[in-house]
Amino acid sequence: MDTSSAQALPTRDRSLTRRATGAVAALVLALGGLVALAAPASAVTQAAAESTFRSAGITWSSSGGCSDPSNGTCTAFEGLRQATVDGAVTLRNASGCALNVTGGTETGHAGGTYSHANGYKLDFSLSTCLTGYVTGTFTYIGTRSDGAAQYRSGSGNVYAKEGNHWDVLYNNCGGC
Repeated sequence: MDTSSAQALPTRDRSLTRRATGAVAALVLALGGLVALAAPASAVTQAAAESTFRSAGITWSSSGGCSDPSNGTCTAFEGLRQATVDGAVTLRNASGCALNVTGGTETGHAGGTYSHANGYKLDFSLSTCLTGYVTGTFTYIGTRSDGAAQYRSGSGNVYAKEGNHWDVLYNNCGGC
């Protein structure tokens, strides 16, 4: 409807037209936001993750000394979500702790939507610094079914202290 037509309407109808137009605009913005949130997260390559981790001072190791995602003794980064890589860098910078990644997207981890294989998780070696930072900074949220103590960061990432490492879920959605 053009402006001259709207001005010819009685005041009540113009008001309804404005509200309807505003509601439609709000709906379009809301749907646009949902579409943006639903877009798949970008996956990174092994080389890109290694480069980012190296630049941030994050190390990695594997019992097999390899990065093949189909080999459970490797530590692979192929297919990590960019948000997971960024989360590890944020942890390194915020904590000031030395971080060593011992698990990525390689086979051998538990499955599920928010899994290692789908690029949502990393494992970090235990250290006094990292344990002190996680337990002193994040909120304790109870134990997981396997007995691992869990802590949630302000952004929603979940840190689970497994036997010899921290299993970190970078979901940024408060426990999806």
